[in-house]
Amino acid sequence: MKRNFIAVIAIGVIAILLIVWMLLSPVDSHDSNKHEHAHDEHEIAKGRHGGRLLMQDDFALEVTIYEAGLPPEFRVYAYHDNRLVQPEKIELDIELNRTADTLDHIEFTPQGDYLRGNAVVYEPHSFEVSVKAKHEGDSYSWHYDNFEGRTQIPENLAREMGIRTEAAGPVILTETRTLTGRVQTNPNRLSRVRPRFPGVVKVIRHELGDVVNAGDILATVQSNESLQDYYLKAPIDGLIIKRDIQLGEATSEEPLFIIADLSDLWVELDVFVRDLDRINKGMPVTVETLDGTYQKQASIDWVSPLTAHASQSVRARVTVLNEDGRLRPGQFIRGHVTVAEHEIPLAVRQSALQRFRDFQVVFACFDDVYEVRMLELGRRNRDWVEVLGGIEAGSQYVTENSYLIKADIEKAGASHDH
Repeated sequence: MKRNFIAVIAIGVIAILLIVWMLLSPVDSHDSNKHEHAHDEHEIAKGRHGGRLLMQDDFALEVTIYEAGLPPEFRVYAYHDNRLVQPEKIELDIELNRTADTLDHIEFTPQGDYLRGNAVVYEPHSFEVSVKAKHEGDSYSWHYDNFEGRTQIPENLAREMGIRTEAAGPVILTETRTLTGRVQTNPNRLSRVRPRFPGVVKVIRHELGDVVNAGDILATVQSNESLQDYYLKAPIDGLIIKRDIQLGEATSEEPLFIIADLSDLWVELDVFVRDLDRINKGMPVTVETLDGTYQKQASIDWVSPLTAHASQSVRARVTVLNEDGRLRPGQFIRGHVTVAEHEIPLAVRQSALQRFRDFQVVFACFDDVYEVRMLELGRRNRDWVEVLGGIEAGSQYVTENSYLIKADIEKAGASHDH
C-alpha cells in the first residue's frame, strides 16, 4: 500500500515537471519569425495624410489618392528629415501597370504643399506602382503592388467550381412589359356533341377525362321515332371535359359531351392603363409559367376594344401551340411582351452582376487572374444590361458563379486603402 502511494506521488511530480518544461521552452525561432514576417507584409507605413509612406534614407514620399468630391487623383507629399519639402523642389512621375499590361503614366505639378497628378486614377485602384523621384540631385525609386478586388484561381480549379466566362460585346436589347393572365380553352377548338335525334342512351363508351380521336364512338342512342340505334361520334381529337349522359336516360337538346382540343390554347393577358399605349397586335410574347420552368414563344393576335369594369384592364389575346401539353386551361401565366428593340454596342449579362463596395460590378478574367470592374450602366432587361463605361468590348468576364469570385476576394480582404 505504501509503495503504491509513493509511486502515485512520483508520477505526479514527473507530470508537473514536464508541464513546466513545456511552458518555459522557447518558441521555435523560425516559426516565430515566419509569423512576424507574414504579419509585417500586411502592414503599410502611413503618413500624416493617411497615405502610403515610401522611405529611402532620409527622404520620403507620402502617396495618397484623393477622391473627396472629385474624380480620384494622386496627391503626393514629400519629406526630408521628417520635414515637409516644397513641391517645387521635387521631380516626380508614377507608372501604373494594370491587368492586360495597360500602362498609365502620371506626371505631377506643384499645388499648395503637395504634388498633384495630371490624370484621373480610374477604378479599380488595382495596379503595380512604380514611383521615380528626384530631389536636390538625388534619385529615388520604389515599386509596390496596390491590388484591390483581385484574386487568382488556377484554371483547373475554376472549371471545377463552374466558373464560366464570355466576352463583353454588342447585343440586341429587347424592351419588355411583363403582364399576367390565364390560360383559356380556344373556343374554336371546342366541340359540343349533341344527339341527332331524341332517344334513349343504350351504351356509353367513354368517360370524363378520356382522350378521343375524331370518329371514335362515344355512345349508342336508340331513336324514339325509328327505334333504331345510332352512334354518337367524336367530331374532333381532344379531351372530354364534360359528360352529361347516363345509361337509360332520355336525351335532350343539351350537349351530351364537350370535347376540347388542348393542342391549341388562348392566353388572355391583362393590360393595365400604364401599358396600353405600348401594347399592340403582332408584338412578340414570351409566355412563361409562374415558376419560370416553362416558356413558349408566340405573339399578340388581338387586343380587346373593351375595358373590364372591375379591374379597368384590357385583354390581350395570345394563341399558343401546346403540343406537349405543358399548359392547362385555368392556369395563371406571365407574358413578357417585346415592345421595342435596341442595338446596344456593349452589354453584359444580368447574371454576372455583383455588388462591390458602392458599385455594380463584373469580374474580368485574365487567364487565372480575376479582377473587379466597376460599371456605369444604362438600359436593361431580364437578361442583359447596357454598359456605358468600366469595361472594354471584347473583355472576358465571369458570367456563371461570379459570387464565388466575390467571396474569394472578400475572404482575402478587398481593401480600398489610400
